[in-house]
Amino acid sequence: MSNIKVMDDVLANKIAAGEVVEKTMNVVKELVENSIDAGSTSIIIDLIDSGVKEIKVTDNGKGMDKNDAILAFSRHATSKLTDLDDLFNISSLGFRGEALPSIAAVSKVVLKTSDHHVGTKIEIDGGKDMKVDSSDLQEGTTITVKNLFYNTPVRLKYLKNLYVELAYITEYINKMALAYPSIKFRLTNNEKVLLDTTGDGDLLKVIYNIYGIEVAKKMIPIEAENDDYHISGFISYPELNKSNRNYMTTLINGRVIKNNDLNRAIVDCYHTYMHKDRYPIIVLNVDVDPILVDINIHPTKMDVKFSKFDTLKDLVVKTITKRLEQINLIPDAMVRNINNFSEVRHQIIDKRDDSIDKDMIDTKYEEMVLDFDVKEEELPYTSLKKEEEVVEKEEDC
Repeated sequence: MSNIKVMDDVLANKIAAGEVVEKTMNVVKELVENSIDAGSTSIIIDLIDSGVKEIKVTDNGKGMDKNDAILAFSRHATSKLTDLDDLFNISSLGFRGEALPSIAAVSKVVLKTSDHHVGTKIEIDGGKDMKVDSSDLQEGTTITVKNLFYNTPVRLKYLKNLYVELAYITEYINKMALAYPSIKFRLTNNEKVLLDTTGDGDLLKVIYNIYGIEVAKKMIPIEAENDDYHISGFISYPELNKSNRNYMTTLINGRVIKNNDLNRAIVDCYHTYMHKDRYPIIVLNVDVDPILVDINIHPTKMDVKFSKFDTLKDLVVKTITKRLEQINLIPDAMVRNINNFSEVRHQIIDKRDDSIDKDMIDTKYEEMVLDFDVKEEELPYTSLKKEEEVVEKEEDC
C-alpha cells in the first residue's frame, strides 16, 4: 500500500513561504509589486516595529472584485500569466501566484479591496479559516499583515534585529521610488515618515528625497540606445563615492535587479577616477524587449539572465566613459591678486565688527614678504672636498 499523499494546502504554503518570505522586506516587496501591477499612482507603506508586528500597504490601484479577492489566496492563482508564451514575455513585476498564500500562511492577514463598485474584506489567520465580508473601501486595495511568523517560531527567531529589518525595507522602497518616479511612495515606521516622494515623474527630485541635496547636485544624466537596449538614468561624479554597492541601483524594465557582471562593468568605467573598493552612486534603468531577458531564475525575481549581455555591456561602458570624459572634473579656482597690505587691511575693516578697535587691526597685522629666490653658494670642488675631510676626521676622533 502506497504512503504517498497529496500535501495539505496550508503545509504547502508554509513550505513555499520559506523561499518567498525570508524577512519582513520580502513581504513588503511582494505587496508593493502587486500594487504597482495594479496600476497604482500612490502607495503608502506603514510599519509597526519594522514590520515584525504589522505591515500595512495601501494603494489606489484597480482593486479586485469578491471572486478575485478570494482566489488571490490560492496557490498559483495569478492574472498576469495565462499560457506558456507569457512566461517568456513577462511585463509585470509579479507572476508566480505564490506571494499572498505564502504570506497568509505565516501571519494574520486582513485584505480590503474594491473594484470601484463593491468592496470586499477577507481575513485569514495562519493560512486557514478564511472569513469573507463586505467592506466600505471605495478605491484600490489595503492589505494588513500582522504578527509575521507567529506560527513558525523558528523563522521568527532568525529575523534580524529591528534596525536591520528596517534598513532592508528602506533600501528596497528607495530603489522602487527610483524605479518609478511617477508613483508617490510614502514609508513610515511607528508613525515616523522615512520617505515621501511627490510622484511627479522627476527622477532627480526622487534622488534628492532619498540622498539629499549634496548628492543631487553631483549627479550626471545619461541616455543612449542601440538596436536591443535603451539605457537612461543618472551617474555620480567620481568624487561622490561609497564603500559598498548598495547605492548602485540597476533596473530592467522598472524591475530592481542584482547583476554582478553589469555592476562590474559600471565600476570599471570609474577605475581611473576613484580608489579601489569605492563605488559610485548609480541609477540605471535598462529598457529591453522582455523576450531578451529571463527573470524566472529565483522566487525573489532579482536575478536576471540576458541573452545579449555583451551588447548591453558595450552600450553601458561607452556611454558612461564618454560622459565622464565630457565633464570638467577639476573645480574652478578664482585667483585674486592683492598687491599691497592696505587692500587687505581695508577688506578686514569692511568685514569687522563695530566693536573692534581700528588701531588694534594695525598692530595685529603686518605685511610680510617672502623671497623664494635663494642663491646657491658657488664653492669650488676642492673646497667641498676639504670640508668633507675635516668632517671625517672629527667623526674619527
